[in-house]
Order: sequence, then C-alpha cells, then structure tokens
Amino acid sequence: MNGDDVRMYGILPFTTRMTVIQLDSGGVWLHSPVSPTPERQRAVDQLGPVEHLVAPNKIHSLGLKPWKALYPSAKIWASPEFTKRHPDIAVDTVLTNDVRAPWISEIDHCVIEGHTVLDEVAFLHKASKTLIITDLIQKHEISGESCIWRGVKHMAGVLGESGGVPLDIKLSIRNKTAFRRSIDTILKWDFVNLIIAHGHCVQGGAKEDVMRAFKWISGA
Repeated sequence: MNGDDVRMYGILPFTTRMTVIQLDSGGVWLHSPVSPTPERQRAVDQLGPVEHLVAPNKIHSLGLKPWKALYPSAKIWASPEFTKRHPDIAVDTVLTNDVRAPWISEIDHCVIEGHTVLDEVAFLHKASKTLIITDLIQKHEISGESCIWRGVKHMAGVLGESGGVPLDIKLSIRNKTAFRRSIDTILKWDFVNLIIAHGHCVQGGAKEDVMRAFKWISGA
C-alpha cells in the first residue's frame, strides 16, 4: 500500500510503501506503516483488526504512533536500534534473530548484521514466497523526478527498475563477514517476489534480481 511522498534529510524525495499481510489468525500485520488516511484504514479494516505494527529499521517510524492510536491493542515490533532513536515510542518487542514471533509459521525474519547505520530486519512471507525489504534495496521511479534527483539517485545506484543497494549502504559496512552472513541467509529463503519500501517491486524472478543486487558482497 503506497503512502505519501517524504523527503529524506528534508531534501531528497522518497516514495513510501507499507506491506499489509492478513495472518491466518484473521489479524493484520503492518510492515513500515505509512501515515493512515480514512481510505487506507478502510482498506486495512477489510482484512481484519491490526494486531502487529512492525518498524523494520530505526528510520521507519512515520506511521507507528498514528496506527497505534487507532488500534491500541496492536503490538509494536522494532529493529534492534529503534528505541535509541525513538525513545518516545513504546516498543513491545525488539526483533533479534533469536525472537520467535507469533507469526513465525507464516513470516520469517532476519536481522541484517554488520552495518554501521542500517539495523534493518528483512522478512519472508512464506505462503506468497515474497521477500520484504525496506531500505536495503531501492529502485526509485524515474518519471516525475527532476534532473538533479535523477542524477543523484543514479549515482547512488538506486534509480529505476534495475536499482539495487544504495551506495551509502555499501560504503558504511563495519563487518563484511557478518553482513555477508545475513545476506546469505536471505538468499537461502524460498522467494520469487520482492516488495520494497521505495520504488519498483518485483513479481516473479525476484531471487535472481536480489542475487544480482548483492553480488558485490555475496560473491554469487
């Protein structure tokens, strides 16, 4: 579900997207919640009550408080460094690789380790064979961008459907062995689709696309 456009650091334009999953329990799992609107809330309500709000990294906090206000009983799950950046948001559970979430039979997760800044958690929706990534892979839309931002995003390696891992993420890894181990875990998952928060998603053939995006670190 697409959200409103935002500006990273107040200047760099980004589209936003949250992933909505209807669980076997009948409840709803929201990944990287965007700001709720009446239309978005109605669409979610058609699937069931919101049970889980997931902050997949410390940057993606935009819609957590508003959705929590709408669904007070929903649990907030957050990445390892999230609470340090957002002490004002009460987190129910910090996601680590040892956490067994109640949705474990339907959704797997992996904390991306070894990075200086990015504390992202990747997810796999098993039934649809869909990998869910937040900032680790980006494929920003070309149309509607100014020449300046097209140039910036092209240099960063995140422009258009080819896109990939942003240059700043590649350059700020502190432990390549740990990072590579996390990526290897993701690549062993059984997925054919890819949902990302910023830009073009991939339906079918996503495993090859993700392998290409991480070839620089995995050696695949």
